[in-house]
Amino acid sequence: MSQDALERWKSQIFNYQQQVRKSEPPKQTALFELAPNHCEADSIDPFSLRIETLEFWRMPADSPGEACLYFVIDNTLPLLLYIGETCKSNKRWKGVHDCKQYLGNYHDLHYKYGRKKAVSIAFWWDAPTQTKARQELEKELILKWRSPFNKECWSYWGQPFGK
Repeated sequence: MSQDALERWKSQIFNYQQQVRKSEPPKQTALFELAPNHCEADSIDPFSLRIETLEFWRMPADSPGEACLYFVIDNTLPLLLYIGETCKSNKRWKGVHDCKQYLGNYHDLHYKYGRKKAVSIAFWWDAPTQTKARQELEKELILKWRSPFNKECWSYWGQPFGK
């Protein structure tokens, strides 16, 4: 990928995600007053979460962790690159994870062209503990934000950093 192609790719994703962030979610009307559900995709803004180092998984942990959604973000624009879910936050990235390979390729290309990047991770700890509910929420978020490292979004952005 050329430097110009990289910049166009990032710009298209940035523009889309900023449009999503600024647009109001559709309001569902109901006959009866419904209690708000904190686990709705429209109530989660990945860019407002506290960021952590991407090397968080190398730090010692005294437990396997807990259920969460996580968001890999390049904060230079910002750009939401990947959305994932896990029931064991301290173990998920210790093993093989395709996103680590994509990030390595992303880093290498930025280094090659002398481009800045500031990749980090953010966690949303209010995720459902039930796997199916957590995975459904993850899928909604992936489709909403069109995070380019998630395979569900390769048809939108291609797979320039994949295998």
